[in-house]
Amino acid sequence: MGKAACGILFCYLLTSMCVFASEVAITFDDLPRGGDSEGSIEDDREMTIKLLTLFQRDHIPVTGFVNECHHSNELRPLLGLWVAAGADLGNHTCSHVDLNKTSVAGFESEITKGEVITTELLGRRPLYFRYPFLHAGDSPEVKAAVQDFLAMRGYKNAPVTLDNSDYMFARYYARMLAARNMPEAERIRKTYLSYMESIFEFFEQRSIEVTGHEIRQILLLHASQLNADTMPDLITMMRRRGYSMVSLTRALDDPAYSLPDSYVGPGGFSWIHRWSITKHMKPKGEPDEPEWIRKGAGY
Repeated sequence: MGKAACGILFCYLLTSMCVFASEVAITFDDLPRGGDSEGSIEDDREMTIKLLTLFQRDHIPVTGFVNECHHSNELRPLLGLWVAAGADLGNHTCSHVDLNKTSVAGFESEITKGEVITTELLGRRPLYFRYPFLHAGDSPEVKAAVQDFLAMRGYKNAPVTLDNSDYMFARYYARMLAARNMPEAERIRKTYLSYMESIFEFFEQRSIEVTGHEIRQILLLHASQLNADTMPDLITMMRRRGYSMVSLTRALDDPAYSLPDSYVGPGGFSWIHRWSITKHMKPKGEPDEPEWIRKGAGY
């Protein structure tokens, strides 16, 4: 093969690598703590510092979605740790209200109440909003009204593609730590890591089926002791699968997030499923958490 042909092949391979490299934006809901039970302010502080250590050290972009009505006495210092670590903060309503169970006016009030402290800490209003429970409207009128309100206040919706049940694992894990049952806690950790890899595998393939390409994924997690303890392993798993970690803004530049979403209903699930419903595709469900995890968590 001549030099010219080799050069063309090299450029082609390099371009292919850039186009098809996997990317994921990591996000956390229910800040300052979610998924497991809150502890003392010192416990929550230690958990937060441990969770954020890798993100700060490796300059990994991360976005946390805040419930400002929770942890009122410690909210500012805990959120300050996120800002100091370089994280962006988004609005998750003030008290994690369920759109399926409240009026549009009540939900809009929760949005405005949920941006006060975050705005102070960021020096600007948050850019992104995420629906609690991923419930985005159970009727066309409710869905459109809330979307219009968010747009009026300058918010962009922060969808989720890598949806999962990390909160179930986190709750059971916290119970075992409190009971000092370390063998069971370690069993939960190992099962959780395997489960999360199965979530990535499923949605990688499903994104190709639904959109025609492996999209820039958006991962939903919760700020819990389990994720603080397993974050180095989770990041290692993502890197082994070829992922680079990107900002939420970068992820949302993927054309997939401009696809129509006609889903209206009570469910809260991945936007990949919503796009598939809009396209009238045969449904496929992601891997379930093990039954013993569900029972141990009390679900």
